[in-house]
Amino acid sequence: MKKKKKIYIVSHTHWDREWYFTIEDSNILLIENLQKVIDTLEEKPEFSSYAFDAQASIIDEFLKINPESKGNLKKLIEDKRIFVGPWYTQTDTLLVHKESMIRNLLYGTSICESFGHSMNNGYLPDTFGQNQYLPSIFKEFDIDYSIVKRGIYSNEINGDVNFKWKSPDGKEVKSNYMILGYSPGEFIEDSDEYIEKTFLPLIKKLEKTNKNSDNLLFLVGGDQNLIKDNLAEIIKTINSKVEDYEVILSDFETFMEETWKEDKFSTILEGELRGTEAQRVHRTIGSMRYDIKKLNSEIENNILNILEPLATIGMQFGIDYPQQWLDYMWKQLFDAHAHDSIGGCNSDDTNGEVVNRLKKVDRISKGLINLLKKRITHGISKSLEKDNILVLFNTNSKINSSLKNSVIFTKEKNFELNDLPGNKVIFDIVSQEYISGGKKIIVTETGDVEIELPGYYRSELLIKIDVPSMGWLTLLVNEISNIEEKEKVSKEKIKIQNENIEIEVVKNRLNITKFNSTIEDFLTFEDCGDYGDSYDFSPLKGDQPLLIKDLEVLEVNRNKFNETLTVSHIIYLPKDLEERKEEKFTTELKIFTTLELRKGENLVRIKHDLENTVKDHRIRILFKTDFKNIHESFSDSGFSIISHPIVEKRMENWRENGYVEAPVPIYNMENTAFLRDENKVFGVITEGLKEYEILKDNTFALTLYRGIGLLGRDNLVWRPNRASGINNTVVRTPNGQLLGDLEFDYAIYFEEDTNIHNIYQNIEKFISKSYTYQKQSLNSFEERLERFSISYADNTLPTDYSLFEIKNNKVYTSVCKKAHREEKITIRVFNPSDKVEKFDIVGEKVEKIELVQLNEKHNKILTDSITINPKSYKTFLLSIKGRL
Repeated sequence: MKKKKKIYIVSHTHWDREWYFTIEDSNILLIENLQKVIDTLEEKPEFSSYAFDAQASIIDEFLKINPESKGNLKKLIEDKRIFVGPWYTQTDTLLVHKESMIRNLLYGTSICESFGHSMNNGYLPDTFGQNQYLPSIFKEFDIDYSIVKRGIYSNEINGDVNFKWKSPDGKEVKSNYMILGYSPGEFIEDSDEYIEKTFLPLIKKLEKTNKNSDNLLFLVGGDQNLIKDNLAEIIKTINSKVEDYEVILSDFETFMEETWKEDKFSTILEGELRGTEAQRVHRTIGSMRYDIKKLNSEIENNILNILEPLATIGMQFGIDYPQQWLDYMWKQLFDAHAHDSIGGCNSDDTNGEVVNRLKKVDRISKGLINLLKKRITHGISKSLEKDNILVLFNTNSKINSSLKNSVIFTKEKNFELNDLPGNKVIFDIVSQEYISGGKKIIVTETGDVEIELPGYYRSELLIKIDVPSMGWLTLLVNEISNIEEKEKVSKEKIKIQNENIEIEVVKNRLNITKFNSTIEDFLTFEDCGDYGDSYDFSPLKGDQPLLIKDLEVLEVNRNKFNETLTVSHIIYLPKDLEERKEEKFTTELKIFTTLELRKGENLVRIKHDLENTVKDHRIRILFKTDFKNIHESFSDSGFSIISHPIVEKRMENWRENGYVEAPVPIYNMENTAFLRDENKVFGVITEGLKEYEILKDNTFALTLYRGIGLLGRDNLVWRPNRASGINNTVVRTPNGQLLGDLEFDYAIYFEEDTNIHNIYQNIEKFISKSYTYQKQSLNSFEERLERFSISYADNTLPTDYSLFEIKNNKVYTSVCKKAHREEKITIRVFNPSDKVEKFDIVGEKVEKIELVQLNEKHNKILTDSITINPKSYKTFLLSIKGRL
């Protein structure tokens, strides 16, 4: 008798936290839908299981409203009848920080495990492309399997949807490609017509792509679906009508376990999964709603690079670690990291809520940082018995020798900085302003009396001094007189330079000379129309990009440690698509740009300010390079870099091959993207700018922003046929035009040595882990919470301190925080290079070092130097003795 093929029916819903609807809309439906799932499974034991989109967030939201159902929900999760996790929310994996993805899984798995079970599947039903390190991340969470929907080309899988997915560090996860998506059976029924005309044709298509397996995965569900409570009966009827198949109601875990028992699958996929053949990955979504992406990146860096490590340091001196606040902030961020949310492809109401959520987290993080700095500085001041001190913090695992930005408030215009032995510290005043002291109300017996307060000076500094790793250094602020006045520089001197780079204005254009090689006219703004939607940029047919080159010099400043050049570019543009079609140029757009060179750096720090007055357009910066005949670019992705072709060969015939989206060679980055040949490197470092393209003449195009006012549009040049998202109504999103003031901060860099570590060390210079705090009483508005009284511990702190140091400049720390389950410190170290590295973690009070996985389990005590393989990472728990 011929063996029947098995069709594994998985009942599920795909649950968008928000989209063209708000998170409140979603939660109202969630309460009803999940309660219906609970009731159905309890009433019908034959309905074996239901998958609630791999998200733990649904537990939190459901129990806020229905706490009395906790026991019922927990029982069903324990019995593997409701599957949740491993994610907290369905995060985007190409537009958020690698540590945000890891933290999402850490919270998701922990919550689900506390309810009895976290699904053993890195389920990715709708993310717009997959990060190259996801297989490794899944394995480090003890997740054996992954099921994905988007990003795979048919010729990559060779007729088999089951494959091994491999990360750059060599870790693999057993995977399945949902070639029919997650809703082929959304409208399943047991009628003869449905079985013959819909069900069996879909099954035949699955058979053709399962050449090494008799197990076929068929999903019943869709977006925000109710459970189909008669599904078990439908399956029973279908079984009675089909002869060649056994149809069973199952779950993702059982399907993967039984399919991979014999491990007959040889296909291995590596790298990002961003294929555009069968499912849209929205390759240009990285530039939509720049404001959301910028704010999110700033918050991620504040939490990961400042708040958590500073709180970890403070914890050693009895300062409470703000775990509850961090739990709250991370969950708010996870909501903002869902693929639609961080993509910005939502209604204006929803995008407004995403922005408000991020602003709330931003305020909380800055307030907590301020409290930590105040409390540490108070303990140092008490030890010194001095008030006017400046504390320099360093939350890098290496000694920081770079120039440090600081703000100082003084009564006198002139002052010195001294270390504690009394030596002068080298610094430079970059800018200074006099601030009125305002007025103060004094309550007297005769009533309120208003008195004038003396004014003071606010000075922005660059300070040159080494600061210990994971610690601080204290300086004294001494106000004095007779300091030399800074040389005034007229704007006619239109050149700035440092040891390696010179920028000069010649004939109203910018030239740059680096390492004695000059590139003329190296910076150009490009503006073009955008006939796309919230998902994708689309060229406007017949539109030619406008290039903005000519500039006006506004200011030149030369200081001891830096030089700056400020210029403006002005262009008249069409105000919207209609004017662009008619070639009318009625609207002025003025861009102010400041370029900064610091001594000892190969960076050009760049800031743009503009007021966007134009709709339906995209602005990019074009950097001319001197590269010849190179064929790939690079960007950081996870714990190393990834290469991308400059010319995408699939673009030649994507329409003929029926791709749903053009595979345009536009790519994302976490923080950096660059070009290199055998002799040199050019790259950018960004915070919030996520999209770039290399043009055919090796010009580097960095997208600043795009403005568009529609959620979806049919028949785009690079995305034919239906609109993405909802396609039966027009949803206007005027806020997506980003009219108003916009700011952009990034850096470009040049290197003669192509060593990857130069690139990562440049990132560490720009994405700073160095910051300062002055104990002073003149200004209470510079930082959050400065005006309020807070409690201080009654202890003294050392004037300089280092918690630990990593003894190798060729490895990098991506996280330092309190351990998730223990009173220890978690740190993660990665090696992005192609060579093995060894290092030691050294600290006077480091008592024990344990190697753990990303889920902070499987502890193994280490006693020797640590070896880390190429493109790999390791996670450690540190035990600290003698905590003060």
